[in-house]
Amino acid sequence: MNQNPKDWKTYDEFAYGIDTNRLPATEALTGSSHKISFDDGRTLELAFSKGAIKWSDGKDSGSDVSEVIEVAPKTYFVEIIFAGRPKEAETLILNTETRRVLSIYSVIRELEASTGEPRVAQIFRPGVIDGGTASGPVPHESRDLIGLRAHFTYSPNHVYEHTYLSSQRYAWQCLVGVQRGHGDVDLTTTYKFDDNLYIFTFREFKIAVASTFFYNFNEMRSTGKFLGITGDGRVQNSPAGAFIRKASMTYYLPGQEPV
Repeated sequence: MNQNPKDWKTYDEFAYGIDTNRLPATEALTGSSHKISFDDGRTLELAFSKGAIKWSDGKDSGSDVSEVIEVAPKTYFVEIIFAGRPKEAETLILNTETRRVLSIYSVIRELEASTGEPRVAQIFRPGVIDGGTASGPVPHESRDLIGLRAHFTYSPNHVYEHTYLSSQRYAWQCLVGVQRGHGDVDLTTTYKFDDNLYIFTFREFKIAVASTFFYNFNEMRSTGKFLGITGDGRVQNSPAGAFIRKASMTYYLPGQEPV
């Protein structure tokens, strides 16, 4: 039985046009190859070509559609859309100078495997690009956004307010767009990649969708994607991007900080 509020929009209904303010793709990595070693022992070899990527993780390999966006100096948002795994997608944040990497692997689970949880799960793996010494901070979970309230303008028809409540949850509401008046509190994970650079992810309860965004607070830009199931049951991986405006900050007394 559907327990969503009246007129609740499906994933595809709100996602149309949400990539209007997204940064353009780059060919900066075209022709390059990289091997990544992750902290959990996984390895991933990548060979970039225009609009595509060859990959191998020691168990599987393939050639798939890929998009590369430079989201900060020498820092790239790499999206891999697996033709053979339509319910899975991998997002890589990698810096070719510091050699630091974070993988966010999103998986749409079967309903029975996600009872009481968001249907789309995410796996986080920090790593390094082989071939040199890594520098700069190791990507790590962060509480830095807690208390921030910010507005995200994805297009003239998509403006959302985010309030970061704790290390595990955030609240959103739509200020402009087809979801205007709608809002919710969903599960989140935030990683700090470098100074003023964060990866923010959330997993919705009401619909089967999860998101991965790179926040560049130096440029006040957000670049990301949604992976989920549309109203008619299709799997869809949608690009997105926004201008960020910080609205306010809440500060907590010692001993009263959120989890």
